[in-house]
Amino acid sequence: MTDHLASPALPAGAGLPYSRPASPGLPRQIGFVGLGAMGYHMAHNLAAHKHTKHPSHAVHPLLVWNRNKDKSKALFNQLGQDKIRVADSLAEIALECDIIFTSLATDEVVKWAFEQMTSALKDSSSTKHRIFVETSTIYPTLAGELDQLVSAIPHARLITCPVIGPPAVAKKGQLVIMMSGDYRSKKEIAYLIVPAVGRKVIDLGENLEKAPTCKLIGNSMIISSLEILGEAYTLGEKSGIGADNVRRLVQEIFPAPGTLAYSERMYEDNFDGSSGFAIDGGIKDASHIRRLTAQHNAPMPCIDIAHQHLITARALHLSLKSEGKEVVDTLDWSGIVAGSRVAAGLDAFDSAKHTRVVRED
Repeated sequence: MTDHLASPALPAGAGLPYSRPASPGLPRQIGFVGLGAMGYHMAHNLAAHKHTKHPSHAVHPLLVWNRNKDKSKALFNQLGQDKIRVADSLAEIALECDIIFTSLATDEVVKWAFEQMTSALKDSSSTKHRIFVETSTIYPTLAGELDQLVSAIPHARLITCPVIGPPAVAKKGQLVIMMSGDYRSKKEIAYLIVPAVGRKVIDLGENLEKAPTCKLIGNSMIISSLEILGEAYTLGEKSGIGADNVRRLVQEIFPAPGTLAYSERMYEDNFDGSSGFAIDGGIKDASHIRRLTAQHNAPMPCIDIAHQHLITARALHLSLKSEGKEVVDTLDWSGIVAGSRVAAGLDAFDSAKHTRVVRED
């Protein structure tokens, strides 16, 4: 597949809306919680980069924790003991670390992780200054609940720091990063993660709900573009234009890296979510966006339809799995095209089975 995800290298300090922070003095222990499709690449890049660009942080290996310890061990084996150390518990992360990143799949897991970490800190006599950096896609009001937990810990601050971009972009360290919260904390974290994790920071002020809100608005654009791509490919096949010509149109009029990458997935029937973004995450994000539109009386009909098609695609995939059919283990959210295909009488995931319409010259 053509690499549509590359971006030009940026000079040091580019993409940062802050002046350079003062040196933190003593070496800072950094922790990372959650090594999923996004978190693994973010933790990898952070650990590798801080050893070459942030010598004040390089004294300590990145301390990582994941529910499935196999991913922690894989990262350790990939980078080595000088860059990675595996934590046995969230309490260990909380007690040892000055900066704690979280990248988790659902709001429920995010809140659980913060409860575990803040509980450990309440039971300790630690007076360390800590920054919690929440990078997951969460509903905005959860930020206030997390802030209550963190604010009960002396010298601890929370910033919300969601990121935009699929796993392939995370792997390249080219994510767009949104930040809300305490200004000095944002500045310190921004210089730590750009350009290691992302290429640019968008500062959304001190209200912790603003960054998660902006992230959902960004994801609404991505989900809507997936829905439009799915509908266009389906109409192209049914009308005799053909998927190849729809693909050319996308390349000409929507040359955004993410759009091109998802167009390629639909064109090639490449719906393997193990190397992309799992459809469960897409359904969660679409649900959050629909809740946000209701809260603010700002309808997004495209998101309503996309939500239905994401659920349809997941249901079809699970049905095929239960029948013992050969399908990918985890469905990528580009599989949303299945919703449009079945509504038009086409096979959900295998375009080779589609009846070809012959165009009249």
